[in-house]
Amino acid sequence: MDCCPDLDLVAGNELFRGIPVDGLGALLAAAGRKRLASGDVLFRQGDAADSLFLLIEGRLRATQTAPDGQQIIIRYVGPGEIAGYTVLAGGDVHPGTVTAVDDSYLIGCRGDTARRAMERYPVVARNAVILLGRRYHEMQVRLRELSTERVEQRIGHALLRLAHQCGRRTMSGIEIAFPLSRQDLAEMAGTTLHTVSRTLRAWEERGIVDCGRLRVILRKPHALVAIADDGS
Repeated sequence: MDCCPDLDLVAGNELFRGIPVDGLGALLAAAGRKRLASGDVLFRQGDAADSLFLLIEGRLRATQTAPDGQQIIIRYVGPGEIAGYTVLAGGDVHPGTVTAVDDSYLIGCRGDTARRAMERYPVVARNAVILLGRRYHEMQVRLRELSTERVEQRIGHALLRLAHQCGRRTMSGIEIAFPLSRQDLAEMAGTTLHTVSRTLRAWEERGIVDCGRLRVILRKPHALVAIADDGS
């Protein structure tokens, strides 16, 4: 892949948007390229937070592991998004593990390089505040869902988020365009594999979703919205 698509993607990224072309060129010159096969780990929970990454192609999964060993999926990262936000917040270690869901191509930027860009271009610092605020809001929403909603609502919200982030329209409905297991969905919704399987089976009988091996299609998205809103 040549540098022109990389330059366009960096220029359009929410963090680096507003940097002049010569600044983007210098940033790319200092950056490194990285390829991950599906299942490869980009960084692990507790690793030193010394770099952030811009995803060019593929998809990543960010997870956290609780002291009791339970794993929770925090979010999925798609093309054009950043992994390693801790660097922007000045954290010392990554709070979670990031793994490639599909074969992925990334651009890596060292933390000191990112911080120099924030100092030289105030727009980058403003962008970072906005992005960190957005991630904080997402976590607040997830916490509210886990604390107050019935499990069917939480599963519905998880599927709707994924459809919004990476859904593609097909003749059958909106397909979540990457491999998604029932265990993945259980970890997103804070429930058990058995509960997710039972819920999806009931929704399939009602024609709301169509599920195969590592595949989910939302056949009636509006019905799923109704479930997520009130659990009915």
